[in-house]
Amino acid sequence: QVQLVESGGGLVQAGGSLRLSCLVSRRRSSQYYMGWFRQAPGKEREFVAAITWSGGSTVYADSVKDRFTISRDNAKNTVYLEMNSLKPEDTAVYSCAAKSVLGGWSRRSKDYDAWGQGTQVIVSS
Repeated sequence: QVQLVESGGGLVQAGGSLRLSCLVSRRRSSQYYMGWFRQAPGKEREFVAAITWSGGSTVYADSVKDRFTISRDNAKNTVYLEMNSLKPEDTAVYSCAAKSVLGGWSRRSKDYDAWGQGTQVIVSS
């Protein structure tokens, strides 16, 4: 079982930066893919980025590629989402999620097994 707690959201002007954190509580032997998703008001939840827990491989949505960076610090059991050049359309609730390594990568939220409570990001124009 894994528990996730996000932090780091807030209000930022367009062009600014924020770093989100996701503290992961898990069994030591467990391996997970870690993902970030976001949901804007009135829209479906969408994939943002994912990373392997041990290997460091990453994958991004086209809309955030070259602006956002997902990373992890295993010593701190924390996954980060560094967001640069933020745009008003990045405004959303951002959630981290964990997926079992069984079945490989996924961009589909329904494939993820555990979720954090989410953190609000608001980008003003």
